[in-house]
Amino acid sequence: MGNLTTPPSVQKLQSALHAKAKEEPGYRFYLLYDKVSRADVLVFAYRCCKANKGAAGVDGQTFEDIEAYGEVRWIRELAQRLRNKTYEPDAVKRVWIPKPNSSKLRPLGVPTIADRVVETAAMLVLEPIFGADLAPEQYAYRPDRGAHDAVRAVHSLLNTGHTQVIDADLSGYFDSIPHAELLQCVARRIVDRHILRLIKAWLVAPVDEDDGKGRTTRSRANRDSKRGTPQGAPISPLLSNLYMRRFVEGWRRLGCEQRWSAHIVNYADDFVICCKRGAPEAMVAMRRIMDRLKLTVNEEKTHLCEIPRERFDFLGYTFGRCYSRKDGHAYIGTRPSKKSIKRMVASISEVTDRRTGMLDAEEIVGRLNRKLTGWANYFCLGPVSPAYQQLDTHVRERLRRWLCKKHKDASTGSSRFPDQFLYEKLGLVRLAPRTHDLPWAKA
Repeated sequence: MGNLTTPPSVQKLQSALHAKAKEEPGYRFYLLYDKVSRADVLVFAYRCCKANKGAAGVDGQTFEDIEAYGEVRWIRELAQRLRNKTYEPDAVKRVWIPKPNSSKLRPLGVPTIADRVVETAAMLVLEPIFGADLAPEQYAYRPDRGAHDAVRAVHSLLNTGHTQVIDADLSGYFDSIPHAELLQCVARRIVDRHILRLIKAWLVAPVDEDDGKGRTTRSRANRDSKRGTPQGAPISPLLSNLYMRRFVEGWRRLGCEQRWSAHIVNYADDFVICCKRGAPEAMVAMRRIMDRLKLTVNEEKTHLCEIPRERFDFLGYTFGRCYSRKDGHAYIGTRPSKKSIKRMVASISEVTDRRTGMLDAEEIVGRLNRKLTGWANYFCLGPVSPAYQQLDTHVRERLRRWLCKKHKDASTGSSRFPDQFLYEKLGLVRLAPRTHDLPWAKA
């Protein structure tokens, strides 16, 4: 839940639910709905949603509106609607956002604040239960692991002989998850019919979208196709993890992991399978299981890769042969992918576009620093110095050009705005000296 501290009473509830789920893998929970409507759970859920900010949903209600109305009063009334069983989800507002490492856009659903709060409350109650069941190969949306752990897991497999890699891609995973099978996954642990009714209502909520002409069009595609989880909704990560668990468990139970020493590393809808042998046969088995799960493998983006002869990208990193900068010896390692660098270069260019010329230099440098720091915090594994140096060079050039435009200076800028001015006077972040490339064992 970001940097927010979970209240002790909510922690106690979560610990009890997790302990029960861990202790009895076959136990099914009957009474959970009352936990979702608990005052402490809803207050913390509201704080989490407020910390994430986010736009208004279809009702136009903002956090400022709620503050003006009275947060305590608003939460109390929402709790009452839940207890009276009169709460019904609103439609979800669809917006389009840029896809990572791509020029394409992807849809994002924006539920109303009330729906976000109730979904977050449900997640606070359900996550400890299903967290006990998720496979260790699953790294996304979990409090005890993340993308860096997934990257390290892949690197470890490659260095222990699992060098035949299935670099897999699913077509529209979040939009393809079948509702009936997903609800079976939930019902394996949850018997409380009120919780099941809530989840189903969120899955089939209509979607409102601006048609570009000032009118709103409403779609009920999820209800009609009986597929898809609402991307952008707080409950979606948990549900998507839960359905992907079927694939991970099926892979193990069908003997695929043992037969080919083939290990899955999964992060959200991304996964690779690192095999010691038999990768072509493992790939056939993977397709067969995905077909049974009613998911579609993207054949254009799914391929076999032999390390170290070839390379593949996963979670923004390129895996393959690297060379030591000290003595030139070859090793299997990772570095920021070309796509990731290219995307960051484009992002820097956008911040320093001539259209931002009316802003202060301090504001532009602040924006650049936040982007650079965030990028470097993620891309900090393996030999990163070449990527850092490339970005440092690009950001200096772009910032100088921006400063020249702002001050109507016809020079190249390096004489009037030398490195010392950019770094010491304006406080621009420099990436390259921040790190030494560490060998993987120490990363």
